[in-house]
Amino acid sequence: MTQSMTKPHPSDELIFLPLGGSNEIGMNFNLYGYGPEDNRKWIVVDLGITFGDQTTPGVEVILPDPEFIETYADDILGIVLTHAHEDHIGAVAWLWPRLKAPVYATPFTAFLLREKLRDARLLDQVEITEVPLGGTIELGPFSLDLITLTHSIPEPNGLAIRTPLGTILHTGDWKIDPDPLLGDVTDAAAIRVLGDEGVLAMVCDSTNVFVDGMAGSEADVRVAMKALIKGLKGKVAVACFASNVARMDTVIRAAEDAGRRVCLAGRSMHRMAAAARSVGLMKGVKDFVTDKEAGYFPDNTILYLCTGSQGEPRAALARIAEGTHPHVSLGQGDHVVFSSRVIPGNEVAIRTLQNRLADRGVRLYTERDHPGIHVSGHPCRDELKQMYQWARPQIAVPTHGERRHLLEHRALAKDLQVPFAIAPRNGDMVRLAPGHPEIIDEVPAGRLYVDGGVVTPENGEALKERRHVAYNGALTVSVVLDARGKLLSGPDVRAIGLPGDAQSPLEDALDALADEAEQAIRKIPGEERSHDQIVEQAICRVVKKAAYRLWERRPVVEAIILRV
Repeated sequence: MTQSMTKPHPSDELIFLPLGGSNEIGMNFNLYGYGPEDNRKWIVVDLGITFGDQTTPGVEVILPDPEFIETYADDILGIVLTHAHEDHIGAVAWLWPRLKAPVYATPFTAFLLREKLRDARLLDQVEITEVPLGGTIELGPFSLDLITLTHSIPEPNGLAIRTPLGTILHTGDWKIDPDPLLGDVTDAAAIRVLGDEGVLAMVCDSTNVFVDGMAGSEADVRVAMKALIKGLKGKVAVACFASNVARMDTVIRAAEDAGRRVCLAGRSMHRMAAAARSVGLMKGVKDFVTDKEAGYFPDNTILYLCTGSQGEPRAALARIAEGTHPHVSLGQGDHVVFSSRVIPGNEVAIRTLQNRLADRGVRLYTERDHPGIHVSGHPCRDELKQMYQWARPQIAVPTHGERRHLLEHRALAKDLQVPFAIAPRNGDMVRLAPGHPEIIDEVPAGRLYVDGGVVTPENGEALKERRHVAYNGALTVSVVLDARGKLLSGPDVRAIGLPGDAQSPLEDALDALADEAEQAIRKIPGEERSHDQIVEQAICRVVKKAAYRLWERRPVVEAIILRV
């Protein structure tokens, strides 16, 4: 039973504030606030990451910026995690020291979170409360009931967030799967009860709003995967999201059905398997073969279950494709099955990976040419319609999508006769009650980059310089001067990332730059040559101008002055 709601004060407001995950897929970071403007209490729902791409060289992990809510850290009652995907829990270990609030999660999610906190040396500091499936969390004016849903990871939860000003259904990630294989089916009865009680607002997943029909069932994938693997000869590797434990279970059982033992390739596979077993999943499967042992098995009797379906450069499948994996190799007559979708933004990396595998003689299988070997974990249009029929909210708040997804979801909600629909961007503070919903403020909602293990601002100088060098190259000019500024050696000019060919050798261009630098030094009045900064500025100025004339590039120029 949930607590009885106290009567709201006339100045109380119910606020929804996304700081990540609205206008993008990934990096989910949602806040709910309750109380008067000058004394709100907050809960955080999910705290996830997204990943870098070619526009963020050297940056693999990107975090939401908690600048706004960090100011009110003492008013955060709790961080509630809906499920264990990286885009929902991956930022906890990075950002918890700035928020320092207790964390609530179901057992599977808590297991994985503890592993992350242990790696970050925070495990002893973070208060984690395990909440049973279907359990309740009481946090000041918020009473949260966990509602079992289906998704592509164990223990996905929707949240019925009850407040004195109304109830919010926060869906998290979900789909309607009549046979999810692992875990319970969506608790439609609980959602209908909420609808009967009255749902003020539904904050809902928008990922597949453009896709008609239903996402499909994991049970159907099992049928297709068993048929495919049973017909293959040679070594087989299957790439899928490690977090999709039902898919892992399917591949393992399909392999055993075909007389193959399974080798887990990739750290995430081992971590997820351990988490699954900790909550009683994946029962009855044979022990896994280590990658060292797998090499002694006949090709027709081994299957590798691999990380790296999205072309991640350090994942197991990428190393196999490059021939750098210490124990696993694939070649002519072998097979790789991609039991996953292409996440937008990963197209180039996946295509590169698949071309490398094909070049080794490996045959590839994807959902495009073998329908049924993958289904999405997010709701398509028919499932969204069903959820709205169950919950019957007064306000639709699309989240978990790019701008086009959110606007399409808002239009769908209006077509379904939802009285109000609002599609906020990250940083838009939405007042859900009292009165009609509206955006009442805009707060900072930027990004932080994890660069070399250091959390840096989105537009930090290091990344700006790295991008600049990536597009324009770099030049280093070294000279040796005596104490009075007499030129003793050089200038010596070295280049990184600048063009040259047989007709226009790079060495000739560097010699020309050296001449320009020497002339610049000789033009400096004698007494000023004793100041390194003046000499450096003169060299950099003329070399930058000359480089633009030669290449129409603006390389980074560094001048090194040595005194003897």
